[in-house]
Amino acid sequence: MRLINKVALVHLALLSIIYLAFVSLGLPDGALGVAWPAMRLDLNQPLAAVGLLTITLTLCSALSAWVSPAVLKKLGTGPVVMISGFLTGLALLGFSMAPSLGWLLALAVPLGLGAGAVDAGLNHFVSAHYSSRHMNWLHGCWGIGATLGPLIMGAALATQGWQQGYQTIAWLQLSLLLVLLLSLSLWKRESAKPSPELQIKAMAARLKPVFTTATWLAPLAFLLYLAAEAGTGLWAASILVNSRGTPAATAALWVAFFFGAITAGRFGAGLVAGRLGNRRLIRLGILVAMVGAVVFAVPALPEPLSLAGLMLMGLGCAPIYPSMMHETARRFPPELSAKVIGRQVALSYVGVAGVPAACGLLAAYAGLALVMPALVLVLLGLLLVTEQLNRLT
Repeated sequence: MRLINKVALVHLALLSIIYLAFVSLGLPDGALGVAWPAMRLDLNQPLAAVGLLTITLTLCSALSAWVSPAVLKKLGTGPVVMISGFLTGLALLGFSMAPSLGWLLALAVPLGLGAGAVDAGLNHFVSAHYSSRHMNWLHGCWGIGATLGPLIMGAALATQGWQQGYQTIAWLQLSLLLVLLLSLSLWKRESAKPSPELQIKAMAARLKPVFTTATWLAPLAFLLYLAAEAGTGLWAASILVNSRGTPAATAALWVAFFFGAITAGRFGAGLVAGRLGNRRLIRLGILVAMVGAVVFAVPALPEPLSLAGLMLMGLGCAPIYPSMMHETARRFPPELSAKVIGRQVALSYVGVAGVPAACGLLAAYAGLALVMPALVLVLLGLLLVTEQLNRLT
């Protein structure tokens, strides 16, 4: 009994560290958008220059995630997360002292590389060793970090400036390094024992052919999902303000509620994930998100109903990413799942960067009214891809 309690305690301790690491991963994500209006004035840059930063961050994160399987196999998850946390912490500290855009672009390279490695590494580790409940809660922790980051930056802007905001976020990330260093033995112990459920399903997966098509359909699903989520997050405020006359402050609040619905929905989905299963949660989430997106896309509806559609879309989005990620280790045997997860995280960054930008071109040439219908089609494509993936695996 004492041995069982000790094993459970180790399991819980490592899970807590993983949650903290994902909160830390989310901290910088929303901070740049809040800080940039002040940063660009201090650095004498145009508003559009932030695009160069986001492209650099996205490309480096995607590259890091793509090569992560080989790095994780060589070093192990614990050391990779620790090294990556050190890179991102130093890069953010450098952001607080950067005298020009050139320095910011140079620092965006280690920041992106570190973020991509942590994202892929922790997703693979939790997928292999923990339940779908914990995968949903893991991504809920990212939402906590993504919410805290703008709050920290906003408080700094109101007092000492954006430099102090980045310093605070940097020191929060660097303070996690000591915890990661002390926990390295826990990572090794946990890595030695995949979950019994995973062992059974991995053996079953080896008994049937794993189609090459499936190893690319799974990453495509992540591209489509992130396209829908990021596209809505980026353009919902513009749709509300420019097409429907909503005050800017109100529009910003409802977009925050959209992301809040995703975060709260992930913690809620974790409570029912064991009963419903990943595939059912994915299907249900896509259908709910599509209904919400369709409601929000109709301009003639009363504002409360339209905004309810936006919240419904957020709740539908909540379980899709973590459930798809957790299911990867059950669709593919271990020798393939790490490679597929690396591809999934890499194409997620492509979806975040590419499709919202394409929506901007659509809005410029055909009007903002067509952005949400286009994202409804993206969600429909996601449903078709995931159903085909279910048939292949």
